[in-house]
Amino acid sequence: MDDGFVYLVGAGPGRADLITVRGAEVLKKADCIIYDKLANPALLRFARADAEIIHVPKRTGGTSVTQEEINKLLLEKASGGRTVVRLKGGDPCIFGRVAEELAVLFEEGIDFEIVPGITAGIAVAAYAGIMLTDREYSSQVVFVTGREAEGKRDSNIDWHLLAKFGGTIVFYMGIGNLSFIAKRLIENGRGADTPAAVIANATFPTQKVVKAALSDISEKCKQHKVEPPAIIIIGAAADSNTQLNWFMKKPLFGKNIVITRDAIGNADFAAKIVRCGGNPVEFTTIRIKPLTETNDFLRTLAKITEYDWIIFTSGNGVTIFFETLRGLGKDARVFGSAKIAAIGNGTAAKLNRFGIKADFVPSVFTGKELGKQLIAYTNLRSKKVLLLRSKIASKELVELLDRAGAEVQDVAVYTAVEEKSECTWLIEEIRKGRIDWLTFASPSSVNAFFEQIRSDLVNSGKVKVASIGPVTSERLKTLSVRIDLTAEDHTLDGLIDAIEQTYRR
Repeated sequence: MDDGFVYLVGAGPGRADLITVRGAEVLKKADCIIYDKLANPALLRFARADAEIIHVPKRTGGTSVTQEEINKLLLEKASGGRTVVRLKGGDPCIFGRVAEELAVLFEEGIDFEIVPGITAGIAVAAYAGIMLTDREYSSQVVFVTGREAEGKRDSNIDWHLLAKFGGTIVFYMGIGNLSFIAKRLIENGRGADTPAAVIANATFPTQKVVKAALSDISEKCKQHKVEPPAIIIIGAAADSNTQLNWFMKKPLFGKNIVITRDAIGNADFAAKIVRCGGNPVEFTTIRIKPLTETNDFLRTLAKITEYDWIIFTSGNGVTIFFETLRGLGKDARVFGSAKIAAIGNGTAAKLNRFGIKADFVPSVFTGKELGKQLIAYTNLRSKKVLLLRSKIASKELVELLDRAGAEVQDVAVYTAVEEKSECTWLIEEIRKGRIDWLTFASPSSVNAFFEQIRSDLVNSGKVKVASIGPVTSERLKTLSVRIDLTAEDHTLDGLIDAIEQTYRR
């Protein structure tokens, strides 16, 4: 039986979107993924549905897997021609014990590839606005482990050399030994007033930066309750201009924003919020249920070339329609000569991914405006118009098109089903004032959310409420929920931008 292949992949410094292109590629083809504590679990979205996923945390205290057990696991999973990804935080070759894993693979004749990742020391500094090298103050940088192997009799760290080192010192995994590190450097001649910085949870909305003199940094970190993972930077570089800390200056940095869509929609929304520095708090309220196996839909699909206009009113509708086409062995050619309309830029962008350029997109992204503007754009009298949308969508668009003389066929391709989530924790977070925003992107989400959480808790607390558009806002008003903003651009990007603007003002 053929031997397998092992990819040793650097997961990057934390955020899932900081993995390399090559790293994402090999994750997609892996039969088995073995990932450690510092590799972001969000990267598992690249995994195949049938891939085996194994978590191998290595930590002091609690559940832990030894290096020897990981080595055996690699050999076992790579047998029988399987492709294995060993996913390691940062770069696999920087304090990652990759040499031990490679030795085992080499001895057993198993081929491997090392896929570099962005190491934490470099990324953390960048996200804190700290330049590790600068011709004005440092032309050299050294990476040092802050925690050597347990039971090691003699240290490989030359404290005398480090104390005299004229550049920037970066310690990994050293927060538990910070007092010891500072003491050894000072004992060996480093100035007690040397600038030091500790950056924890770098690249995430919970990032924390603590700066102090070397002699005080340990105590200050205790005061600020700094916990691993964290990087320690010592030298003139640590005394950087706070104006360069671009990430923590983002308007949404550290803001806790509850997102209330379906699980897939929440993942998409969460990624957008993270890019803006915010902390997405996922609370799934609905599940999108396809209705494309119904006789109504299949009959419509069989005669779809008879329609003059086909209208999509959501990205969900587009995705489900084209997934159904693919399952039936069909593609966009089923539209024939029909023109395509999309309710907004987001829906048009989804169509673009499937090779379709929308012929019409209104300037205001609501069903009412879509109808009004399409009627003004073209004569719809006696034209056959097909709506492919949610089963629970408003009838307003149908009525407008009917009055314009169109022959309208309204076909449901999906519906939103309420989904209960455990909500005790969220109620407590809102009550304690730890949630900054509740966001709603559809009336369905509004209904499902307030089935579980009382409106008076929201109205009387510090939390603010943001709506994606007037239809969703109308539903909130019906439930007597206070609305702090309604996005003018009725898209997720527009919703995020509207929230950002409240802080810029």
